[in-house]
Amino acid sequence: MYAASSSVSAPPRSLHSRPGGGGPYLDPARPAPPVLGAGRGARRPAGPGTQPVSGRLDLSGPQGAQLRTAIASVHRICPEFAPVQVLRRSGRSVLLVGTTGRSTAVAKCLLDHSPVWAERIRHEIAAYRTFVRHRPPVRAPRLIAADPDNCTLVIERMPGRVAALQRHPADAPPRADIRAALTAICRLNAWRPTSGTFDAPLDYAARISRYHELGLLTDRDLGDLQKLLHGIAATAGRQGMGQFCHGDALLSNMLLSPAGPVLVDWEHAGWYLPGYDLATLWSVLGEAPTARRQISQIAQSAGPASRDAFLINLMLVLTREIRTYETAVQRSMHDSTPTAPGPAHPGAAPTGEEQRLLLRRLHDDCQMARRAVRAAVGTR
Repeated sequence: MYAASSSVSAPPRSLHSRPGGGGPYLDPARPAPPVLGAGRGARRPAGPGTQPVSGRLDLSGPQGAQLRTAIASVHRICPEFAPVQVLRRSGRSVLLVGTTGRSTAVAKCLLDHSPVWAERIRHEIAAYRTFVRHRPPVRAPRLIAADPDNCTLVIERMPGRVAALQRHPADAPPRADIRAALTAICRLNAWRPTSGTFDAPLDYAARISRYHELGLLTDRDLGDLQKLLHGIAATAGRQGMGQFCHGDALLSNMLLSPAGPVLVDWEHAGWYLPGYDLATLWSVLGEAPTARRQISQIAQSAGPASRDAFLINLMLVLTREIRTYETAVQRSMHDSTPTAPGPAHPGAAPTGEEQRLLLRRLHDDCQMARRAVRAAVGTR
């Protein structure tokens, strides 16, 4: 995949220029705006830490101050980085696209340094550092520089189009896109990284109990899921039946290119019960029943234990999505601020009536999964 000598912060120079359009997190249908001053010749960096900032970056006001702080944190670990454009910005982090020598890079800087979000980006940095020495069987951006203390990450910008701009696509994605995504996920799930490089991000028993305490799972759900967990533990024995998963295998976290799919956002990568990535992909393909049926068949092909693990994952993923969108619907009912026009960034949530329709579909899916769980318990 990508060769790199070490996982330290020194950014390697590429000998070949990379295409500028259609990179990660950008709408492929929308061409990138021209760089200010592009017609007056190439602009060269003034020196380490003093690169001129493109006119597409608004550094005014309080948000501009945050942006300047983020750029400064990037320059501390990658002095060659010249910021060009803000790809995505939220209350938690900002993504910047820029250049490092002849290469194009993406910088991810944390704005909210609360322990939860700081731990996630540090986990992502650790994943990219692991990939330098132990390359996964799928394409992933190459690490350029990282600073876990300041929660800053600089990676290679990969060419390709986002498989879906929404977390839950309103229309069924093309079959070829789903097939490419599913093939990449299955290849990744079959990978066995070196022992000790990744941990288990999800405590299943604790998560089930928490959802039950919040009223998201019924007493019967609690009992059924615990029975399946105990059955899997008895079947697996001491060796366990963990599977390496991306942990957030959404179409919005995949870039499609002729060279093959690229997976980004590895902050949840680790060991899960088999089928976690399949359950995540199943949950967002509500408009693609054929793809859902294929995913279910793959999950059941490895035997009853893998089927039960997939059902546990599916219940937890759907319950998490319901909780997320119930909160979003309640927030939208009290927020009268109109949504800014323009294309949504990858992974963006729908708004208004779309949220309510999606929430209804998620509840229907959860009922379907609940019935499958009860049927699986009945066979034990």
